[in-house]
Amino acid sequence: MSSDVHTQHHGADHGHGHDDVPHGTMKGYMTGFILSVILTAIPFWLVMAEVFQNHAITAAIILVFAAVQMVVHVIYFLHMNVRVEAGWSIMALIFTIVIVVIALSGSIWVMYHLNTNMMPPMSPDMMRNMP
Repeated sequence: MSSDVHTQHHGADHGHGHDDVPHGTMKGYMTGFILSVILTAIPFWLVMAEVFQNHAITAAIILVFAAVQMVVHVIYFLHMNVRVEAGWSIMALIFTIVIVVIALSGSIWVMYHLNTNMMPPMSPDMMRNMP
């Protein structure tokens, strides 16, 4: 009787009801973990070993590694792809990225203009009194 109730209540798929949702496997999680460690270790080595003398090049490479690592996390840990929920999870991710880019670029723009526009102009009297 209890097994019948269990089968009726939970069904053949053990009641998960997420047939179209990808589930993580140990192999997938280990692949994501190893890629994440590699994508963290390489930029760390670039900075610690001072591989590039130009800091702008190092920063650009670190940003590229960070973007790739975000993709690894989305695929291997969040299990997002175009098939899940008819693509709505990807649409939500794109919307989030757009909002973050707007917020970051707007913040940088405001801070830059506050820095340049809020500095009081130097009058000739002020310049004479400087040490």
